[in-house]
Amino acid sequence: MGRRKSTNTTPTSTNSSNNFEGANIRFRDADDKEIASNSSNLDDSIVAVDKASEDVSMGEPDVSFFGCDGEDDKTSADYYFDSYSHFGIHEEMLKDAVRTKTYQNVIYRNKFLFQNKIVLDVGAGTGILSLFCAKAGAAHVYAVECSHMADMAKQIVETNGLSDVVTVLKGKIEEIELPVAKVDIIISEWMGYFLLFENMLNTVLYARDKWLVDDGVVLPDEASLYLTAIEDAEYKDDKIEFWNNVYGFDMSCIKKQAMMEPLVDTVDQKQIVTNCHLLKTMDISKMVPGDASFTAPFKLIAERDDYIHAFVAYFDVSFTKCHKLMGFSTGPRSRATHWKQTVLYLEDVLTICEGEAIIGSMTVAPNKKNPRDVDIMVKYSLSGRRCVVSRVQFYKMR
Repeated sequence: MGRRKSTNTTPTSTNSSNNFEGANIRFRDADDKEIASNSSNLDDSIVAVDKASEDVSMGEPDVSFFGCDGEDDKTSADYYFDSYSHFGIHEEMLKDAVRTKTYQNVIYRNKFLFQNKIVLDVGAGTGILSLFCAKAGAAHVYAVECSHMADMAKQIVETNGLSDVVTVLKGKIEEIELPVAKVDIIISEWMGYFLLFENMLNTVLYARDKWLVDDGVVLPDEASLYLTAIEDAEYKDDKIEFWNNVYGFDMSCIKKQAMMEPLVDTVDQKQIVTNCHLLKTMDISKMVPGDASFTAPFKLIAERDDYIHAFVAYFDVSFTKCHKLMGFSTGPRSRATHWKQTVLYLEDVLTICEGEAIIGSMTVAPNKKNPRDVDIMVKYSLSGRRCVVSRVQFYKMR
């Protein structure tokens, strides 16, 4: 998948009647009045910040629409564990410096958390986090990995002379028994695309409830999902509108399917048109599995006159138990990670003026048939000077 470009070409939609060039656009009314803006910039810090002041009212999700799966019975769970048996996916994650160095810094700079403690590494992969914990002074680390990579992890531990500290256990967390009754720390890199796609969150919560001591620590212990909106005419035309005319043939039936599947890709920060909005913050130390299903309202305020072709979701994770708050962001204004961002294309091309707002809500829930997949419903409306629209769209990450 190639890197996306910052695009400023004229949309073909009849909803957008103003030709434009360059990055800065100003739609003007007859009286040429300026528009007041209440927008704010995205936080581009790699260190997560305290978001207590950004409380979002959460409603109970209405997931009745998620039953309409049709004939599509394929599941990512069928190949999820096998895919992690190949070294290639681990190479990509290990080379993600934002991801791996953050975990390394969390462990090495907070040795007081790990000294003489029993650690459980959930979804250990190559065992890199377990090795970090061992070097930080952990009394013992139990590295649990379900895929065949567990065999490689055992060899890696032996090769690095840490077999007396790190024990690799092969199997599912839900099916194994640890040699100890309780652990002091649970560490895991459980996050998936869109935070919740093909993630291991429920596995971490299961391990927490079964083995973590009452005053134990979960790392990371906080994850937040955000939404913003972008101009993306060129890329949308290449990925979506392409199906309208394929060598002279109408293949628009595929276009409908393509619209429902969020695109995981890198977004250029120059494409961002609105502020960002916090959708949901999850406290991993206290939440229950059902909290991963939610409905959250949003309000995206335009920071300039432009066209909007897609919403973009990304997440931050935080390690709040450290001596100094640490974490990272997967947002388009932060250093790139292998998670990239998640792009949800809109049926409409929205013509928006600076200061105008897109109001809506997003409902997120695991797919009923395939829990590692995610169903998303977005309701949005814009009542602006150049565009009035109200729509509900459904997406399926699988």
